[in-house]
Amino acid sequence: MPNIPASTTAAPTPWQSLINHLGRDPMALLGIILVVIMVGSAILAPWIAPHDPNKINVRYRLKPPSADHWLGTDQLGRDVLSRVIMGSRIALQVALISIAVAGSCGLLLGMLAGYGPRWLDSVLIVLFDTVRSFPTIMFALAVVTLMGPSLNTVILVVIVTSIPVYGRIVRSQTQALRNHEFILAERAMGAGAMRVLGLHMLSNVIGPLLIIASMDIPVVVTIEAGLSFLGLGVRPPTASWGAILNDGYAFIRNTPWLVIAGGVPLILTTLGFTFLGEALRDVFDPKLRREA
Repeated sequence: MPNIPASTTAAPTPWQSLINHLGRDPMALLGIILVVIMVGSAILAPWIAPHDPNKINVRYRLKPPSADHWLGTDQLGRDVLSRVIMGSRIALQVALISIAVAGSCGLLLGMLAGYGPRWLDSVLIVLFDTVRSFPTIMFALAVVTLMGPSLNTVILVVIVTSIPVYGRIVRSQTQALRNHEFILAERAMGAGAMRVLGLHMLSNVIGPLLIIASMDIPVVVTIEAGLSFLGLGVRPPTASWGAILNDGYAFIRNTPWLVIAGGVPLILTTLGFTFLGEALRDVFDPKLRREA
């Protein structure tokens, strides 16, 4: 009897698995739609904003939504929809720069802590714990006192407070992998630390790090909005969701539209990146997959 050949169907790639997962999970599909809308708004903001976001027209101050101003106007007569669209660019800029820099630094320090000598691990852990012991807002107040409020100040605060989080995640992953058989075999064959870290450790720890980073984007956006709301972020007249919320709070008795216009984008961004991050986790890290 002839042998029945084994199935030669190739296993789906992670990206194919993600596409299949999006078809089965409506929440994940909703998340990617919201993310695409936000990213597209940020990239195309100068072209899709219906008005100049900084143009003042006091005669039309605090007007309700209309055909010309879909979200009304603020206390200076500026178009709120245009300011919301331009604010998405600020939010995405802060999130991407901060998470990229913090993730890269956390990846490097975490692998050094997890694979390096014990004394280096202890030093880095103390450094991580020292930075995380300061509340983010208190740390931001201290930095603003030294540097002054600006977009760069917000980015610096987020980077410094996020590096320990990513560093600890990578350190735990690295320590769990350093005694695996394929790592021990590679070291027995004479591979140096740089080859082990760059070729084997990096490919295994980058996945969980990217998942956490994608889910941290709404956290960073909220931090930027909170600092701008307190007057510690971007300076006027730059459009920011936090600044719009601040204006709305000051004039909430006159019109609710400013608060709604500043708050809804934060809610949708949080939902979008959270749903997308959960979909990435389910596909790229099956060990953390939610129970059906």
